[in-house]
Amino acid sequence: MYSLALAGFEKTLGPDHTSTLHTVNNLGVLYAEQGRHGDAEMMYNRVLDGYEMAWGPDHTSTLDTANNLGALYAELGRQGDAEIMYNRALAGFEKVWGPDHTSTLKALNNLGVPYADGDAEMMYKRALAGYEKAYGPDHKSTLYVVDNLGNLYHKQGYNDAEIMYNRVQAGNELA
Repeated sequence: MYSLALAGFEKTLGPDHTSTLHTVNNLGVLYAEQGRHGDAEMMYNRVLDGYEMAWGPDHTSTLDTANNLGALYAELGRQGDAEIMYNRALAGFEKVWGPDHTSTLKALNNLGVPYADGDAEMMYKRALAGYEKAYGPDHKSTLYVVDNLGNLYHKQGYNDAEIMYNRVQAGNELA
């Protein structure tokens, strides 16, 4: 369906229209979910270039696409590329929405993934504090960050990993 919609948008609105690009983004998300990473990367890069031209580098749709591309790169093990995209998304969201907006917190949490040191812990703790304030201690987004923090502690050999994992389990049981 996305391919049909894309063909129609490209024919009627052109390849660089924001409605066309929105469909390209959706196709990129689908490809990423299907494990078609090369196709997803191609779609995301097309959208990123198009949104930058149409709306500029700090538009929230541009930043969302940078974040999506960062997630794809992280999944592919391209940590350096993921870090670049996540930093770009984080800086943009902080500029547009501020440090406590949930989009900023999501980018901050994502940026912690390529790291395995104190920087990751700092990012996770900042994201955790923001999510707890925005959503509460048992929201799925909050628990996702708690799980990431537990994974980090586990990699570092800290006993606090068990505390984090137990919190995630208890929170999931409440849901």
